[in-house]
Amino acid sequence: MKNTPLTLAVLALCTAAGSAQAQSNVQVYGLLDVGMETATNQTPTGGSMTRVISGGMNTSRWGLRGSEDLGGSLKAVFNLEGGILMDTGAQDGALFKRQANVGLEGAFGRVVVGRSFTTVYDTVIGFDPMGFAPFYSWATSGPATGPSKYGFTTQYDNIIKYAGTFGDWRIGANYAAGEQTTGTQDSAKTGFSTVYKIGGANLMATWERNNGNTLPATGNRDKNTVWHVGGSYETGPVKLWAVLRDYKLVAGKALTTDVDATTTWAGIAYKTGGATTLTGAVYHVNVKNVAAGKDADPTMYVARYRYALSKRTDLHVTAAYAKAKNGQLTGLSRDDPGYGTTQRGLTIGMQHRY
Repeated sequence: MKNTPLTLAVLALCTAAGSAQAQSNVQVYGLLDVGMETATNQTPTGGSMTRVISGGMNTSRWGLRGSEDLGGSLKAVFNLEGGILMDTGAQDGALFKRQANVGLEGAFGRVVVGRSFTTVYDTVIGFDPMGFAPFYSWATSGPATGPSKYGFTTQYDNIIKYAGTFGDWRIGANYAAGEQTTGTQDSAKTGFSTVYKIGGANLMATWERNNGNTLPATGNRDKNTVWHVGGSYETGPVKLWAVLRDYKLVAGKALTTDVDATTTWAGIAYKTGGATTLTGAVYHVNVKNVAAGKDADPTMYVARYRYALSKRTDLHVTAAYAKAKNGQLTGLSRDDPGYGTTQRGLTIGMQHRY
């Protein structure tokens, strides 16, 4: 076997996890999701494509996480997590692109430092019917086709993040240092979130601001502000969701149009008495601040069938349809552009958690 840097890193981490078991709680975990997709308008000539995909329902990943009891209800915690491309076996970005942090946890809540998912991500993921599925969800961002995805940031480098639960309230905050010599506000990122539980309902609100660097020509910087309000309600086998997101990018560059859009989505899930869950969702992006007749205002409809073979293994089938207005292009994917005013897609896959 060829000893690549990734191979050596994995072996070293697994060895460390085993030797540390006696002193602390260390867990090796992961999620593997692979399947097939067929979709229309996948090429500039309008051709369809069938392909093997990684992450039909969730992004594939592996990681190490753990804690050590420090006494007095205080724990040291850590998390290392990287992505996997199941169709090729390749590493998805940096070794620990998803998470790399250490921190403390106690009655006050949890504080971590390093690279982590944002407090907005931690909150909004619970209010997306499709669970941020790579195929198909616009909860993190809209379709890749177009000038902007109108979404929020899922992870930050250089983050200091707090999360705490107090009765029916759950709150979070994070600050990511821009680490620029031109000033502390250049490239700085800030976010807040809150969730309130009342009976079978959960209500949430989030806010984040991402700064660019100051431009010498104008003395201004890009300022990207995103906020959400939404809720969910669960009764018996049925769960409902509804969320509104407002996105605005104020340009620091002179004579540059600001980017503005509002995204809304709603969904319903029904769990049968057996192992089946049926989910439906609708996502819509209201594109603003563009020339008349140039707003795509795309809408996507999604339906998923999920069957649990066990507590850790699921089969899933998802169908989706996206359309745009005014002859503009759109697609189902938040990563791959579509080449038509509509796109249809179908995925069939399997997921295993360990």
